[in-house]
Amino acid sequence: MAAIGNKLYRSANIKKEEALDIDKHLTRIEDDMRKLKIDFDIYLNGATKRPPLEQRARLDSLIKRLSDNRTFTYAQRFQFNGLLARFTSYRELWRRALKAKGEEIF
Repeated sequence: MAAIGNKLYRSANIKKEEALDIDKHLTRIEDDMRKLKIDFDIYLNGATKRPPLEQRARLDSLIKRLSDNRTFTYAQRFQFNGLLARFTSYRELWRRALKAKGEEIF
């Protein structure tokens, strides 16, 4: 009977660790998105010569990797979908701004 209890306890701890790991990834995505928006604003205002495409590709791959995860809690899924919607709107905004600037990159 104690073995079953230990197994359930370990299973619960693993789920808590996975949830904390996902929370860290979501926080990182949010921070990276904020930094990327600032970098694109700096670029679009003419302070830098190159758009931050590498950071955008890194963030895009992190989002794709996390979207394959099936162990989200409802709150994490809600937060992730909000971040995804914000990133999609930023991407569209940056695409239009680059097109108006004459640099069709995306």
